[in-house]
Amino acid sequence: MDPETSAQDVHRCDFCETATAQSYCDFCHVNLCKPCIGEHISDGYHKHKIVPFHERRSTLIYPKCGTHQHKSCKFQCKDCDILVCSLCGLTDKHRSHKLEEVSNVCKSKKQKIDNDAKDLENIISPMYEEVVVDLENQIANLDGGYEKLTTAISEHGAEWHKQIDIVINKMKTEICEMKLKHRDILQKQLDEIKQIQSHIKQTLLVIEEIKESTQVSAIIKHSCKNSEFSKLPPKIQVSLPIFIPKPTEQKNMYKFFGEITPSTTTTVEYVLSRKKPKKLLDAPEVVATIKTQYKKLRSVTCLNNGNLWTSGETNDINCYNIEGLRLHTFTKISGEFPNDVSVDSNGNLLYSNGATRTVNKVKNGKTEELIRLDGWRPGKLCVTSTGDILVSMFSNDAAQSKVVRYSDSTEKQTIQFDDKGKPLYSGNKKTKYIIENRNQDICVADCGAGEVVVVNQDGKLRWRYTGYRSIFADNHPFKPRGITTDSQSHILTADGEMDFIHILDMNGQVIRYIDNCDLKTPWGLCIDNEDNLFVCERRGGNVKKIKYLK
Repeated sequence: MDPETSAQDVHRCDFCETATAQSYCDFCHVNLCKPCIGEHISDGYHKHKIVPFHERRSTLIYPKCGTHQHKSCKFQCKDCDILVCSLCGLTDKHRSHKLEEVSNVCKSKKQKIDNDAKDLENIISPMYEEVVVDLENQIANLDGGYEKLTTAISEHGAEWHKQIDIVINKMKTEICEMKLKHRDILQKQLDEIKQIQSHIKQTLLVIEEIKESTQVSAIIKHSCKNSEFSKLPPKIQVSLPIFIPKPTEQKNMYKFFGEITPSTTTTVEYVLSRKKPKKLLDAPEVVATIKTQYKKLRSVTCLNNGNLWTSGETNDINCYNIEGLRLHTFTKISGEFPNDVSVDSNGNLLYSNGATRTVNKVKNGKTEELIRLDGWRPGKLCVTSTGDILVSMFSNDAAQSKVVRYSDSTEKQTIQFDDKGKPLYSGNKKTKYIIENRNQDICVADCGAGEVVVVNQDGKLRWRYTGYRSIFADNHPFKPRGITTDSQSHILTADGEMDFIHILDMNGQVIRYIDNCDLKTPWGLCIDNEDNLFVCERRGGNVKKIKYLK
């Protein structure tokens, strides 16, 4: 709503305080109604500048000339870098100098100030935000990293006799001290970064005041601090110490029990990137539609070359290009249709088979069994930034669900319960699509629970998203299906009940919905390297390519 025309915010005359203001004194900065103008200028018309209200703050206020008191300084001497009046320009001192109208100088300066503000807001400040997120993540993950160290020491110490307990406790104390020093180093840099952020915010406030100001002196005196802020403080990298166990010996127990290598601290210069963060389009658009052979399409995953692997409720797993041409077909050997498809870091096809309880890799046309489960059935797959495989699964009796991380075929991590021992995920056979975000959070679309569940890389619950209930009809509860993330750490999940896509930020706040692309039962999702969104339409078997970022 325009504050100048809003009936709820009428501008009143500052003199009578009752009538609506039609005019404005650009010198005194007061609102005036027509009857009060005469009273306001009664002390001398030349002391005031009356303009229509909609043109307020458009008149520059020039400083008085120190030499010629009756003149205003409307020129800047470029040679002397001072403000002068027209008479000063005729004196011997300035006659041969280059004079420029202050109005043009102010216009140019304000444009520069506006550009400075945009750089601070769109480039420099986001860089500091990334640094803060990085440092806060390091601090948040310290306990997990150091907990692994103490666990390793405890496991090695269990092999020793009770007599070495004092040695174990001594080493744990050293680790705690190292952790405190580690935290202090990171916290110190985080405090420094936040202090600079505070200065940036203060600078932006000053800039906003100058942008609205008509005081020439304030405008001219403004000095850009962007070069100062653009040089980010050096990045401090502190590695975790390493525990190196040694064979058990009866003599020199501390010496042979093991050692903890001190953490190392290195400094890396931050490089200010001029690459602006991507923004959401006002109106997302479908730029391509790929028609597949599936009557019921479920999953899609992107290859680096722009092609797509797709799977539905058949034994066939098909690869299509963006023109809709089917390039390859792989037929699953046995069992039901694949539960999900993905690709590893080398571009090899991965698929989960609920009937055989296996996760398989297809390389050079041959199938290799990677994972075989006992008592559990695999559901959805995700390959992480480090090459690990995340698998969502449910127990044979469908009473429990969990997420397991694998390195090749080796189980590395199980995520099933929160800190209070309660299940993170609903116990049922319903789909639980999974994805890793850029900050290494693990995001699961738990259809059975009607929520998106996000844990950090250590498996600690961060937040749950249950949808904005106000947008759902009583017979259409929130049931998320596919889930994916983009380069901006946005989380996108498919709402097959309402036929649109929810877009969340990395902290679970709704940013917007994609509800204008005529989606029909959106299911599986994936995003390519260019941040194009690919949506499986379960009903109809199409894959829609949607552009939603700019």
